[in-house]
Amino acid sequence: MNRLSMVGVFAMLAAIAGGGYWYWQKAEADNAKKGVVVAEGKDAKGGDKDAKGGGKDAKGKGKGKGRGGPVPVRTVSVKRQPMPVVIDAVGSVESEHSVAVRPQVGGILTAVSFKEGDYVRQGQVLFRIDSRPMQVSVAQTQAAVTRDEAQLAQARAQEQRLRPLAEKEYITRQEYDVAATQVKSLEATVTANKAVVDAARLQLSYSEIKAPISGRTGSLNVKAGNLVAAGTGGAPLVQINSTKPIMVVLAVPQRNLDDIRKVGKEQFKVQVTPAGGSGVAATGNLVFIDNAVNPATGTIQVKARIKNDKEELWPGQFVSGRIILRVEEDAVTVPEGAVQPGQDGPFVFVVREGRARARNVTVDRQLGPQVVIAKGLKGDEQVVIEVPPTLTDGSQITLAGEGKGGKGGKGKGKAAEGGEEAKPTDGAAPEEGGKKGGKGGKGKGKAAEGGEEAKPADGAAPDEGGKKGSKGGKGKAGDASDSGTKSDSGGAPAGGDGKARGGKPAADEPPKG
Repeated sequence: MNRLSMVGVFAMLAAIAGGGYWYWQKAEADNAKKGVVVAEGKDAKGGDKDAKGGGKDAKGKGKGKGRGGPVPVRTVSVKRQPMPVVIDAVGSVESEHSVAVRPQVGGILTAVSFKEGDYVRQGQVLFRIDSRPMQVSVAQTQAAVTRDEAQLAQARAQEQRLRPLAEKEYITRQEYDVAATQVKSLEATVTANKAVVDAARLQLSYSEIKAPISGRTGSLNVKAGNLVAAGTGGAPLVQINSTKPIMVVLAVPQRNLDDIRKVGKEQFKVQVTPAGGSGVAATGNLVFIDNAVNPATGTIQVKARIKNDKEELWPGQFVSGRIILRVEEDAVTVPEGAVQPGQDGPFVFVVREGRARARNVTVDRQLGPQVVIAKGLKGDEQVVIEVPPTLTDGSQITLAGEGKGGKGGKGKGKAAEGGEEAKPTDGAAPEEGGKKGGKGGKGKGKAAEGGEEAKPADGAAPDEGGKKGSKGGKGKAGDASDSGTKSDSGGAPAGGDGKARGGKPAADEPPKG
């Protein structure tokens, strides 16, 4: 009994194992039938045989996005356009005039007539110093001049009285000479005292400190109420820097010195951009070239004068300068993103016959987002921009946004003569819809002549509906005959006798349900 039970158990296990193996083999076969094979001009069974009715084979023209498919890219045309030839340099801004304001007389600083950082005009009063001591000095000198003028008047009258007496020799010549000398001495004294008055008035004028130049004031070093002393020692009362116009000092490489000297500095325009800024802030003219090259840096100093009416530039600011030498009228340019670095130098991907071909180029210069190419391009090519990582030399490409379809296939095939292209219903997966028209092909295949390509019903998998135009049936399937009759084997041809095969009903047969 036990032996019979064991035999029964083993038999049951063997049946289960056999059934599982059979199911696994059937599933493998079904999956193999659904495999995607790139085919063109083959029948639905993968062969090259035509249908018995003489129809055309189904063709799959789409190509998939999967492994080995075209790489989607964006392209742009190489342009020829005017581009300037420039010298780029870095430098700083400096004032054309800078003045440290100091007092010329000592005294108490009584008033400050501006605010720190104000823009002041030449001749504007900035400070006032206690002027009373200077006013007293002026009064004293004026009094001395008045006294000397009175003495001079009396001496001249005395000289005039003695002159006729000396001519008639009523007095000695010596007496007359003493009177004449007294007149001349007093005239000199009056002149000297008038000069003292002018000096005193000048000292009085120094009690008002005025702006020697127009410019922007800096920090105030001495406040009102402090005692200031004349002279150059110590900190100035304030520093004034001129800002309209302003100078830009650039360090130009010595290799560009000949280019500048050939034309002359007055002919060059200079564009200035603050460090870290975007766009040109100001434009001016080159006005100075230094008389020696700095041997430590290999550069020569040049200066440009900028009007700076809106004060875009500030003294001491670091800037980037661009000296425009000339304009190249027919320069070959590409966007910056098209130029890629390589082991043999920069290169671009040129589009030719649907493929990307790497081509080495020589970059002359870059101006903003445009790169000027000296060698390697002619100006009539299409180049790839925004190069994807998977793009290599010789890769097949497609323009981004143009293709349709899924993993297995994309694109559209042609319907057979008299047929219509299959249109996947809502919800159909692009991969399976792409297989329509040929079991082994991609894209939409051709329906047989006289047939109509199948349209999958709502909810039907596009894969199955896609195979209906050229399904491999019994006998010669894939294309229906011109008359829409059945195949020799009795199987319904593709597109032959009913919509179940993707074709129109025959004229003499009712449509099958």
